Amino acid sequence: MICEDCKVHVCYKCVIVGHQNHNIKNQPDFEQELRLKVNNLVQRCAAKKTELEKNIQNVEVQRHEVFTAVQKLLNDVSQAYSIKAKELEENHRNLIEQIDRVKRSFDDDLNVLKSKDRQRIKSMCSSITLVANDRLGRLETDSLSAHTLLCEELDAMLKEATDHTSAAAITKKAQEKRFKLADDTRLDLGSISSDPKLQVIQCVDLRGQMVGMTPYSDDSVAIGYSSVHGIDIIDSAGTKGQYPNIPSNMKCYDLVFQQDRSLCISTGSKEAHIYSPNGARKSTIHIKNNRCFNLRLNRSPSDEILIANNDNKVYIYDPTGSTLKHTLPTKHNKTFQVSATRSGLIITSSKYFDTNPNVVTVYDRAGNAGESLQAPNGVLLYAAVDEQDSVYVASVDLNNGHLVIRLYDLDGLNLNERVEFNALNLTLEHQVCYLVSISQDMLAFACRKKLYFIKVTL
Repeated sequence: MICEDCKVHVCYKCVIVGHQNHNIKNQPDFEQELRLKVNNLVQRCAAKKTELEKNIQNVEVQRHEVFTAVQKLLNDVSQAYSIKAKELEENHRNLIEQIDRVKRSFDDDLNVLKSKDRQRIKSMCSSITLVANDRLGRLETDSLSAHTLLCEELDAMLKEATDHTSAAAITKKAQEKRFKLADDTRLDLGSISSDPKLQVIQCVDLRGQMVGMTPYSDDSVAIGYSSVHGIDIIDSAGTKGQYPNIPSNMKCYDLVFQQDRSLCISTGSKEAHIYSPNGARKSTIHIKNNRCFNLRLNRSPSDEILIANNDNKVYIYDPTGSTLKHTLPTKHNKTFQVSATRSGLIITSSKYFDTNPNVVTVYDRAGNAGESLQAPNGVLLYAAVDEQDSVYVASVDLNNGHLVIRLYDLDGLNLNERVEFNALNLTLEHQVCYLVSISQDMLAFACRKKLYFIKVTL
């Protein structure tokens, strides 16, 4: 027999004398349990070995991806060097030619001086000769111009988790590295980016509940409110002012400035007004809208006015607002925001119904759509296009107050994720939020009575 508690062989006498109330097992039963335990460990070892071998293979796959990403960086640097080297060679050649021209010009000027002096000498000699010979000749001159036992120990080792994520995380970081070309006027080739990140540089308390926002300059935004009149202009330093060139009793439910600084304002669910820079009303856009949803506005790079009214279509007007150029049908019943790229693509934030997830979708002017980005339930999506046609998408989780912004590149009508930035913990109290790109390295995000200026590092 075996005393399982003491891990020793015992006889009946031993059980009575020293092992009462212990867990005593027949040796065959104990051996069978031990055999089963060992067999289980053998199977788990084999499975763990297979898992670890696969993980090793995955590490090598990730190593290849890392090398590919690093090689791309090298190729980008080499290409930039080649371009700059050619430019420098051309610039060097031009400078040499310019210097040669300068040299020739000086040489010509010196020759003129020399010629003049020689001419003077000649004239002097001629004159002295003439004088000496009592004759006066003629004078002539010229001129010129810078990325228990062994089983327990083995069991403990088998329970240790396998790291499946670090290699992929390293690959992701490598793939997020970008080569940033220096300004053309600088000698530096550029630099390898640090880890992409977002930083809130300014939080501003708003005087009302924000319902509309648009860029005003590369350092400021214009805000419209549902609860108070007027439009606020707020910059990244937190400085506030009011836009003067609209009626003082007007509520602005959304807005967009055009290239000539004309202002298009949503006045509710059925009309948008366009005002000239001096405050004169230029035109009124009328929308047939059976929904109690304020019109949402934006503009295309060619100054077309884009309108969403929480329906399954987007309206595209000419810059004057007088002509409806196109009505774009959308796949989703509730399209609540719209923006456009330089190439004419339309990007919408929508949902099928109130209970469905938010989606972001890219359309062409013919109504063809790419694959939508879809948020988890309870998460809202807001898209913004920057001046390079990159697309920022904000995921707003009202339950935990997290804002996660991702940067996407356009691939036809699809969006390919380039970077997922660090999550930001903000005061998120309302479903009405807004994201705009105001410069290449600055975003503005507003939610209810808070406005955040966010610095982008790529």
